[in-house]
Amino acid sequence: MNVNTKRKCLEDLRSQRWLAPDNTRSFAHRQRLQQMGLRREEFLARPVIAIVNTWSDLSPCHAHLRERAEAVKRGILLAGGMPFELPAMSLGEVLVKPTTMLYRNFLAMEVEELLRSLPVDGAVLLGGCDKTVPGLLMGALSADLPCIFVPAGPMLNDRYRGEKVGAGTHTRKFWDERQAGHLGAREWIALESKMARTPGTCNTMGTASTMTLVAEAMGFTLPNAASIPAMDAAHTRMASQSGERIVGMVWEDLKPSSFFNADSVANGIAAYMAIGGSTNAAIHLIAIAGRGNVPLTLDDIQHKGKDIPVLANILPSGAALMEDFYFAGGLPALLQRVHARLVPDCLTVNGRTLGENLEPARCDDNEVVRPLAAPVSERNALTVLRGNLAPDGAVIKPSAASENLLRHTGRALVFDSMADLNARIDDPDLDVDANTVLVLRNGGPLGAPGMPEWGNLPIPKKLLAQGVRDMVRISDARMSGTHYGTCVLHVAPEAAAGGPLALLRTGDLVELDVGVGRLAMLVSDDELSARRAVWQPGVRRPARGYTKLFLDHVTQANEGCDFDFLAGWSEPTEPVIY
Repeated sequence: MNVNTKRKCLEDLRSQRWLAPDNTRSFAHRQRLQQMGLRREEFLARPVIAIVNTWSDLSPCHAHLRERAEAVKRGILLAGGMPFELPAMSLGEVLVKPTTMLYRNFLAMEVEELLRSLPVDGAVLLGGCDKTVPGLLMGALSADLPCIFVPAGPMLNDRYRGEKVGAGTHTRKFWDERQAGHLGAREWIALESKMARTPGTCNTMGTASTMTLVAEAMGFTLPNAASIPAMDAAHTRMASQSGERIVGMVWEDLKPSSFFNADSVANGIAAYMAIGGSTNAAIHLIAIAGRGNVPLTLDDIQHKGKDIPVLANILPSGAALMEDFYFAGGLPALLQRVHARLVPDCLTVNGRTLGENLEPARCDDNEVVRPLAAPVSERNALTVLRGNLAPDGAVIKPSAASENLLRHTGRALVFDSMADLNARIDDPDLDVDANTVLVLRNGGPLGAPGMPEWGNLPIPKKLLAQGVRDMVRISDARMSGTHYGTCVLHVAPEAAAGGPLALLRTGDLVELDVGVGRLAMLVSDDELSARRAVWQPGVRRPARGYTKLFLDHVTQANEGCDFDFLAGWSEPTEPVIY
């Protein structure tokens, strides 16, 4: 064990400030707990643990987390703690509109305030769907109480006509085939019940698996926790073990600030590249790192991940799915492959270092977890692009793009909104060919609002019928990690903030050169100045409540899309109890 052997005393427990004193206020606290049928002995003189649960009946990824919370409680009780389950906003990626990204910071605020305002000594964080992971970690880092993350786990595999079917990735593939006239309506409807057969997160290397695996690499989970399928019995056992472990973390005072640092982030980036992770991770890593007092930029991510090839043979960059990854040995097996790029002495929540946790790991399938000599792709999972179209940066996932399009110059076809795109994209008279660069703007943090996953622009129907399956596509929006294609994303500053993307016009030539990190419109500076002089910002839709707060304070994609008043680190404050 590498944790400090000095243990907290009973009087040092944070919950005791609420519950132990002999005064009228603490009398009322104890009285109200007993009002719920609890015995005094159940909550006094033992750690009080919050189970922050993002379960919801409308979150398929988290449909099993109510049962997992019970397993966590068993572990907490076994270790001598007292569990209390606290519901938090559930961000089920598919059903929440306009986008879960609008509410990531909401969840982060909720977690921080839950942990600050209530008599808890530590927390178990239950979640897994895309924005839930960064939201939970951001809030926990800001609260800085002992915490452990329990990933929701991926759904089980399915097959269609003998082919492995990956959630999200195959939705777009099958839709394109339907648009091209190769898939009938009856078969399309039948696929609805085939492609997601159990609760759990997407079984491709989407944002959910990307972020849970990155969280594991940064030390927030038990070893191999992120790879266990949601419906595997091992997942329930992992939840119970996490509940048991958090009690030990409280006594050891093992807070995020005790183990989360620049080296932890570097380990997360190494994992991100080796798994061929989602471009969304670039935004979330910057926000998470900032909350943990680790400055991080897009260039830092690219530099730290340089020359780490994609080794996880998982859709959309590869061919397997997350259940296969688990059977192959999961993240520990993969991290052993890139051990030379890790900082192995980083502490993790189980009290051991990352290097110690990797010692027993083994790979049981070299096709799913590739050796360095036989990567899935030599191309990186992330390249940062800059130029007069994206002075603050844009990103692309080369490993999921078409090689022949990584250097391309084409005529822009600009859509000002998703409504505009949907109205025109399948018009048979649309002036478009395979060399055209499709551009969507006003899809960023301010423009959408909330930066939805609109970046995987659909191929025009008439081109699908001609056999076209990829084109260069550019937007200030995001793209689901389950998607693929030559898509340039997160253009910053976004169009709605007055970024150069707002000045691009249909017919302008756009140059993409991933090899040199260039994204530019071939328009003279004088012409751009003239366009800037007459450009008018779009009418900002009236907003109220949380959406107004978001629009007033969200930062741009290259800054992590956190709120300006929450980004970065500050010493956690304790509530006054009187």
